[in-house]
Amino acid sequence: MQEAIATRHLIGEAMGILMGRHHITEDQAFDILRTQSQRTNTKLRDVARRVCETGTARE
Repeated sequence: MQEAIATRHLIGEAMGILMGRHHITEDQAFDILRTQSQRTNTKLRDVARRVCETGTARE
């Protein structure tokens, strides 16, 4: 349960970073994370972690 809460927080933080940087909506930010996750076959939480660490969803 704790891991799920931490993952949700991480995804929310990453979405906030993308929203602020690109002036996009919450839905658009989530779509960026989801698309990058699917494109790279990477877990969504790992894409979100990369955004939090580097500021970008790209590898």
